[in-house]
This record gives sequence, structure tokens and C-alpha cells, in this order.
Amino acid sequence: MASVSLNDIRKAYGAVDVIHGISLDIEDGEFVALVGPSGCGKSTLLRMIAGLEEITDGEIAINGNVVNGMTPRERNIAMVFQSYALYPHMTVAENMGFNLKLAGVAKPQIEARVAEAARMLDLAQLLDRKPAQLSGGQRQRVAMGRAIVRNPAVFLFDEPLSNLDAKLRVQMRSEIKTLHQKVRTTSIYVTHDQIEAMTLADRVVVLNQGRVEQQGTPLELYRKPANLFVAAFIGSPAMNMLDGTVDGENGEPAARLSDGTAIRIAPDRKVRPGQTVTIGLRPEHLTPGGKDGNALAGQTLLVEPTGAQTHVVFDLGGQPVTAVVDGNYAARYGARFEANIASEQIHVFDRGTGLAL
Repeated sequence: MASVSLNDIRKAYGAVDVIHGISLDIEDGEFVALVGPSGCGKSTLLRMIAGLEEITDGEIAINGNVVNGMTPRERNIAMVFQSYALYPHMTVAENMGFNLKLAGVAKPQIEARVAEAARMLDLAQLLDRKPAQLSGGQRQRVAMGRAIVRNPAVFLFDEPLSNLDAKLRVQMRSEIKTLHQKVRTTSIYVTHDQIEAMTLADRVVVLNQGRVEQQGTPLELYRKPANLFVAAFIGSPAMNMLDGTVDGENGEPAARLSDGTAIRIAPDRKVRPGQTVTIGLRPEHLTPGGKDGNALAGQTLLVEPTGAQTHVVFDLGGQPVTAVVDGNYAARYGARFEANIASEQIHVFDRGTGLAL
């Protein structure tokens, strides 16, 4: 295992800068997810760590050793790609052990490592099959097994679940997390899916346009987003965003919406009268009925049952707002929907800077 340190990493293609001075320290055995929208630079950053992409400026160190000039093989990393990249004419066992064979590892040792990885990934019954005889999930496990047998210092995952259907993605998420808990190898995982990032990682790094917007534990990012971008990106369904202007309501700070609705905010928020703000409301914090907190109401625009929960979209001052309610709640299209939310659960952002207040 090994630590990974990025010091002011930059990447440019000609005159176009795509990574703008990212610094990041990843501890030995830590699982870190790089998450962000397409084009944010997360895969480029991962490829630079792997040695597959040249660094324009900065330093990458693995276990304290600067690796800028090293080849991927010399860095002792293993990468799992979005595409399985399996040799179709080889069996599962041959695919998993091929890199060891190229490295000149003795056949008995290759067989032992392949058998151990197959046991961990539940592939022992499939070792004699060819890739064409496997499901998508099984192929991805073979690709992971090929990485495991190398016993690398660092695992790199580049959106490995993107080609799987929804059910298989959930299953493979569990298998990857279980695998990390067993081997405790330092892992860096790239994904555009914030649910994957939050369920898998010890720490999540949110990237946007080649910069780090915020990093922290999944709950830190969920509970205390640093800015509007992180607030909108983390959480499913997405946070409701409403524009308002700060004034007072019964001696307490409040944000007044365009239709005159006043939403009281916690007194510890650093707001001033007349300040233009964006109010963030988590859908799961909007509780139907009740008298405590802020009472919000409007006509129901859409009802989406999902089983245990129902998503209710209602009109609030001409803006659609989503609430997540119990699946047994009897919501009806066109009916009046009433909800409340506690002041301390309301997020407030400066509309000009986008920063949390």
C-alpha cells in the first residue's frame, strides 16, 4: 500500500488549460472518489497519476517518491477501465494472470494469485470460460481480478461501472467496497455518479472545470456544501434552489421570494438586509403538514411514486419545488400540497459569489 500526493498539478493542451493547480494528499489505504460532470478533468487527473498522460506542471508522489518521470509499470499501480479490455481468445484465468506472465512471474505463483483473486471475487467457477461466455458484471470482476493479482500499491478506477445496468451497478458497488475493506489498498475512483462516490468513498473530491470545489467525507459534503455547485451536485433528488432577498420576519432573518413568501433562516447565518441570496432546500427535509419551521405550500404539479418514497413537485412562487415524502402519503396532481422545513435545515448561498453563508 502507499500514500499518493499531488502538488499543484496542471495540465494544458496547447494554450488550453484543463487542470488548474490541483493539490491533494491521499493517505495509505484510503478510498478517495473524484466526482464531477463530464469535462471537469477527473479522468485526465487519474491518467496523470497512472502515467498515461503527461503532466504539464507539478509533482506526483507515490509513497513519498516523485514519479513524474516513471512509466506506468514503474509506478506499481493497477487500473480498472470503463471498458473491460479483456482478451477474447483467453480464458478468465489467462486474462487475470497475463500481466504476471509478461513480468516473468513463475507459473505456480501466478496460479496461486489468480486462485486467491478468483475466490475473493466469486470467479472460481468461471476460470475456464472465455469473456464471450460471461455477463457484463462477471467481465468487470475479471478486470478487477487482473488488477488484484498484481498486488499493486494503488488501485485506480476509471468509471468502471458505467457500462452496467442499474441493478448490476448496485451489486458491483457493494463488491468494490467489500474488496477494499478486505485488502485496504489505496484506491482512487473516478465517477460522474455522486451516489457511487458517496456510497464507496472515505473521502469525496468534487471537481469542476479542472478545479477542486470541495473535498470531505460524504456526509460533510451533503450537510455543509461550500458553494452552490457542490450543493446542486451532491444529493438525489437535487437540492431545490430558490432566489430571494434578505429581510426580517418577526425579528428573525428571512429570505423573501419573488411572490412575497418569507422563508426564515437560522440566525447564525451571516446575512445582511437587502442581500440577494439563493435558498437551498433538500427535498427530503420538506415534511408534509406540521406547524414547526417554515410553512410552504402550493399546487401539486407532479407526483412520482418510487415505492418506499414518493417525489412530490409543487409550485412555490412560480418555481417548481420537489419534496420527498413517505410512499404511503396520498399526493394528488392539482391538489394543494403543504410542507414545512426547519430553519436550521435551510442552506443559504450568496447569489453573487455562490458561496455558502
